[in-house]
Amino acid sequence: MQVSVTVSGFSRLFDNDLGRVLDAARVLDAAGATTLVLADHVVMGERTDRYPFGTFPYGPDEPWPEPLTLLSAIAAVTERVRLGTGIVLTPLRPPALLAKVCATLDQISRGRLDLGVGPGWQREEYAACGLDWSRRWDLLDDGLRACAALWTQTAPVSFASATVAFGPTWCLPQPVQCSPITGIPLHYGMAATPAHVARIAALGAGWLPIHTTSVEQLRDGIDALRAAFSAAGRDPATLRVRASAKVVTTDDGHVDIEATRSASTHLADLGVTEAAVGLGRHAKDATALERFVRDVVDAFAAI
Repeated sequence: MQVSVTVSGFSRLFDNDLGRVLDAARVLDAAGATTLVLADHVVMGERTDRYPFGTFPYGPDEPWPEPLTLLSAIAAVTERVRLGTGIVLTPLRPPALLAKVCATLDQISRGRLDLGVGPGWQREEYAACGLDWSRRWDLLDDGLRACAALWTQTAPVSFASATVAFGPTWCLPQPVQCSPITGIPLHYGMAATPAHVARIAALGAGWLPIHTTSVEQLRDGIDALRAAFSAAGRDPATLRVRASAKVVTTDDGHVDIEATRSASTHLADLGVTEAAVGLGRHAKDATALERFVRDVVDAFAAI
């Protein structure tokens, strides 16, 4: 099974020094992690208690670097690790600008961008960007369709929807990746409701089940997505699923490789393709990073 590592906890792990994040990225690249993932918050409101998926792990004063900017710097110091977002709040960015930024990053990284997308959970972010929270799903759908058109169609490109319209327009360069649906792979971070399954089957390469709380929900979501892929004429075997995995540690804080492997074998049986672990939750400090990543990669290599 492949392994993604989400980098967060910038104040604790890196003392808010983003230069040290680049050092960590080099370690992840060399240690064999499949994907390096960054989360996104344009602003953070004071009501972190409204986080709908449990206890929010950080205070409102925790820094959240702009992920596409930081991934561009990471692309320059790495060679093979894929660059992911988990998730980037695409409705907060004008679609043409988002398309240009992502295409540029995909070019810089030679086709390593995996764009995790979703609307987020904070009304405050929409207010700060002058956007209507109630229209977030329309903004998400229209924006991603517009990006896909700019990434895959021969310029000049025209596009029209309820929330965005343009054209004839040249938005170049286009990305290195050239899948026929969106070019850059889109991974949707949302629950597997019927409406969201339809979204993913239409444009998505993968699912980020950040809303999933049980094995049953994960199984049902993957089954529903595979069925929807088939109904849309897509190969269900191409569905990628990045799901949180349990990392078991020993009394001295190191990864218990065998126990971690045993605790996550069922994920592969369900159809998960990439085990997701977080540095902010597991690595105690930056000095322990290399051993942590290598042990995690070893733990999942045989699954």
